[in-house]
Amino acid sequence: MRVFVTGVKGQLGNDVMDQLEKQGLTGIGVDVEEMDITDPEACRKVITEAKPDAVIHCAAYTAVDAAEDNVELCRKVNGEGTRNIARVCRDLNIKMMYISTDYVFNGQGERPWEPDDYREPLNVYGQTKYEGELAVEELVENFFTVRIAWVFGRGKNFIKTMLRLGRENGAVNVVNDQIGSPTYTYDLARLLVDMIQTEKYGRYHATNEGICSWYEFACEIFRQAGMTEVKVTPVSSGQFQAKAKRPMNSRMSKEKLTEEGFERLPSWQDALGRYLKTLEVQQ
Repeated sequence: MRVFVTGVKGQLGNDVMDQLEKQGLTGIGVDVEEMDITDPEACRKVITEAKPDAVIHCAAYTAVDAAEDNVELCRKVNGEGTRNIARVCRDLNIKMMYISTDYVFNGQGERPWEPDDYREPLNVYGQTKYEGELAVEELVENFFTVRIAWVFGRGKNFIKTMLRLGRENGAVNVVNDQIGSPTYTYDLARLLVDMIQTEKYGRYHATNEGICSWYEFACEIFRQAGMTEVKVTPVSSGQFQAKAKRPMNSRMSKEKLTEEGFERLPSWQDALGRYLKTLEVQQ
């Protein structure tokens, strides 16, 4: 099986390519240098020449706060760029997997979001990812939409930021009123590659098991890293001057994974422990 992967320089795309190789599949990886997803002709040419059986679309504009000031660019990448790829997948009659986000929901309440719940984005980033979802649903018959949240892996992420601030300052303030589930790209990539080999199409949610607040996540990071001397203070979202509004409720139901026979991801605490070991090796 030949799988075309966008955004291979990102945290997830990189791990998806590794997982494809591990499972004996052929991965054709591109980033903006090889294919500008905002250019419809480039998408058509590069994907057609690659002759894939499926596309996993990981590339995205993900700077949530910057998106509020760069609406057109964010929409061009997340909305129109996804539409360009979806159009080629339709014309070549190949399956497409779109990586989306919990930000397509309004972030209210305490009930875990179901894959088919009503979508009502809170911010520009969420709105443009929603537009990407709509493009895929409209154009591609055989599609997977996989929503993820609180991602960590290679590159910048919350864990690395906490470790750095803990070492530099000995204390951090972390919001305690946003609830969700961390997601390790290594674990997620395994699920995505398993999924793309099936015909169990539709919308899914995929995060590591268990829920926590960002504050609880930070406390566990320092505990597992042996940095228990770092003072972690819980604060409200209102005490942070973030440009983009954040969802309070990022809980997502993964029951559909079980129903369709997919192996759920391990607990986020387990994933964190394995990830911290990879950081020790890198140092």
